[in-house]
This record gives sequence, C-alpha cells and structure tokens, in this order.
Amino acid sequence: MKSFDLSLYLVLDPDLCAGIGMVETARLAVAGGATMVQLRDKHAGTAGMIETGRALKQVLVGTGARLIVNDDVEAAIAIGADGLHIGQEDMDAVSARAMIGPGMILGLSVETAALAAAVDPDVVDYTGVGPVFATPTKANHKQPIGFDGLAILVAASPVPSVAIGGLKAEHVADVFAAGASGLAVVSAISGTPDPEAATRRIAAEIRKARA
Repeated sequence: MKSFDLSLYLVLDPDLCAGIGMVETARLAVAGGATMVQLRDKHAGTAGMIETGRALKQVLVGTGARLIVNDDVEAAIAIGADGLHIGQEDMDAVSARAMIGPGMILGLSVETAALAAAVDPDVVDYTGVGPVFATPTKANHKQPIGFDGLAILVAASPVPSVAIGGLKAEHVADVFAAGASGLAVVSAISGTPDPEAATRRIAAEIRKARA
C-alpha cells in the first residue's frame, strides 16, 4: 500500500518562486507542514526538471513529504520521484502506469464527474479535482466548478481527491466539507514573503477542519 498524505499539496511555480527558488520554497513549505510537493515547470525541459527534481529530493529526505513530478515521465523516473501527475491531455493513465511501474504514485487531473467516475483505481492513486476557482497560475484551465461541483466530483472519484484552483487558507473548511482529502495550492505559498508561515496558516486550518 502506497503511503501519502494529500492534505496540504504544494504545486511549485517557477515564476512565483523566482525570488528564493523552487527548492528553498519547498524546504520552507515542508517545514511549515506541506505533505506533498509537485514540481511543475512547463518551460524547463526534461534536463531542467531532472536537475531541480534531484535538488528537491535532497531537501525532502527524512521529512515524509512526497515529491511528485508534473507530466514528465522521463524526469520522474530519472529523479526517482515518489510520483507522477498527469492531465487529461498529457497521456493516458494506463500508459503512464506501464512506464513508471507499480510502485510510483500516479495522480490524474479530472474536471468532470464522468472523468472522475472513469478512473481505474488499479491504475490511478489519486485525482486532482478542479479548478474550484479561476486561477492566473494556469491560463488554459477549464470552467471553475465551485465547492458544489467539487463535492460531486469527489463523490464520483473511486480514489482520494485533492482539490485545486485558486485555493487559500480560508477555503480549507469548505474543501474538507466537500469530501476532498486535501487541497493543492500554488500562489497561497509560492511567492509569498514567508512560505513557511503561509504553510503553517493553512496547516492550522486543516487541523481544525479535521478535528
């Protein structure tokens, strides 16, 4: 059984993190309570992703936080990442699973209840559900689904779900009330003056929501 905690899932953004870098942002966020870290960089290329990913892996050693690579199967394997996250347009989940093997975590983005219901729990370990709100960090995102839509998609998914899309500390209670296992955040941590403090605020809200 793969062990991972979706509750506070940081998605790194190279532009937002430019001030201190993605590696230092991740280190501080994990110190503040982030449980998953996703390396997402659409412009780095595989070699750049591998370089950053290996540095991320070093700072996450011993923390229990899981390192997930977005889209790039080759980079995920080379880094020895804990997992891979793919979108509907990237590749099909069965092909991704065949490439990464049975031991790596596989996440899949779903934007509709039909896509969520079609997920094979023997292939996919968790779904990324959203966008809950419109967000500038992903220009081509689908129509926002809101918390009512989130609840519908989470209920349709046969595997645990993490909510994504414009989420901040004040949304934590609604995310968990909708049945999600956690929230994925980008600008709520990346690019903030103090990523550790920003993460601690979200982590405190998660503890309250789970109490």
